[in-house]
Amino acid sequence: MAKRINKKRILIYSLVFSPDGVSTAHLYSDLVLGFKKKGYKVTVLTSTPHYNLTNESLIAQPLKKKFFGLLYTSIFNGVKVYHVPLKKYKNHLIRILSFIYWHIASFIVGLFLKRPDIILTPSPPLSNGVFAILLAKIKGSKSIYNVQEIYPDLLINLGYLKNGVIIKILKKIERWIYNMSDGVTTIDNQFYNIIESRIKEQNKLIIIPNFVDTELYSTKSSITLPDEFKKNEDYTDILYAGNIGLAQEWDLIINLAKEIKEFKINIWIVGEGLKKAYLKSEIEKYNLHNIKLLPYYDRKYMPGINLFADIHFIAMNKKVEKYGFPSKVYSIMASSRPILVVSSEDTPIVSFLRDINAALLVTDHTISKFKEELLRLHNSMDLRNKLGANGRQEIERKHTKQAVIEQYIGLFNKLC
Repeated sequence: MAKRINKKRILIYSLVFSPDGVSTAHLYSDLVLGFKKKGYKVTVLTSTPHYNLTNESLIAQPLKKKFFGLLYTSIFNGVKVYHVPLKKYKNHLIRILSFIYWHIASFIVGLFLKRPDIILTPSPPLSNGVFAILLAKIKGSKSIYNVQEIYPDLLINLGYLKNGVIIKILKKIERWIYNMSDGVTTIDNQFYNIIESRIKEQNKLIIIPNFVDTELYSTKSSITLPDEFKKNEDYTDILYAGNIGLAQEWDLIINLAKEIKEFKINIWIVGEGLKKAYLKSEIEKYNLHNIKLLPYYDRKYMPGINLFADIHFIAMNKKVEKYGFPSKVYSIMASSRPILVVSSEDTPIVSFLRDINAALLVTDHTISKFKEELLRLHNSMDLRNKLGANGRQEIERKHTKQAVIEQYIGLFNKLC
C-alpha cells in the first residue's frame, strides 16, 4: 500500500468539474474526494459550469461571484473550487476567443494560488497540458498529464482537422506536453502503446486505469427514478446513457431499431449531445416507437438508471474508436449488467473487455451481427446474469476507487 502523505497540496486544473454533468467531471470529482480523504490539501481550478447542468447540482454547489464576475468560487465537499468564466457560444470565432480567454485568465488565477506540490490535469484539451506545465515551472510544482483521449488524433479522424500545418503544430505540441510533464498517465495498454513512441523518457509514462465508486454503483439502488422510466416486464430494455455525440455510430442504432420492431425490445437513449437532434429526426422519420429518447438526468439517478436496463449497448464510431474509451463501461460493470459492444479489434474497449467475459463484442460493425448478439442476450437471462457477474467481479478486483487512488498516491510519492 502506498505511503500516506499529509498536507501535500494538489491542484486539479481541468476544463470541467462538478457541477458539470460529464464523465471527466465525475471522474475528477471522485479523485478529489479520494485525495482529500488521504490527507492531501486539494484545490480545483476550472471553468464555470456549462455542461449538462441540472437545478439540483447547481443548488447543491452554488457559485459565489468575485471581482465583478471575473471569477467565481464554490465549495465541493469541503474543497475550494475556483471557476473562471467560460460560455458555450454558438458563433465559432467567439467560442474560440472565449476558450483562449479562459486559459489565460485561469493561468493568471493559478499564479496567485498557494504553491501546489502536484498539478494534475486531464486531456482533452491539449491546451490544458501546456498551461499546466507552464504554471508548474513557475510555481516549482510537479505536473502530471492524464491522457483520457488521444489528441489531436481523435479530431483528425473525425474530420475536424484537415489543415496540414495546423495538424503538424498540434502534433508537436502533443509531444512537447508528454516530454515536459513530470509524469504522464493513461488508462490502458492501447493508449500506452500509442503514446510510447511519442515520448522520450518512457519511464515517466504509466498506466493508471479509470475507476468506479463500487458503493454508489452496485446491484441495488434506493433511488426513485423519474416517471419516464416505466418498466414493462414483458420487454427487454437495452440502454445507452451518455454523450450523444460523434464517438458513437448512431445510424447503426437506427438500423437496429428497424430490424427488431417485431421483438419485445425497447431501446433507451439517455443524454444530450451534438447528434441528438439528428437522432430525434431519424426516429420520427422512420416512426421508431421502440426507441425512447430521454434528456440528461442528474448523476444521482445514474445508479438506478443502470439497474433499470437489462442490457447496455455501446456502438463506437470507426473513425475514433482507437483514441477514446467510454468510461461508462466501469459503472455498467459495477452494476452487474451485461454490455453489447460494437467496436473493431485492437481498440481500447475491445482489448479491455475481451478476456473478462462481461460483454458480447461485435467487431465487424455489421447490423446482422449486432442483431444476432442482441437476440442472444434477449433470449437468455442466464447469459445476461453471467456476463454481469463477471463484470462486477473484474471491477472489484482492479477498478475500485480505493485501488486507483493508491496508484496515484504512489506516483505522487515518486515525484515528490
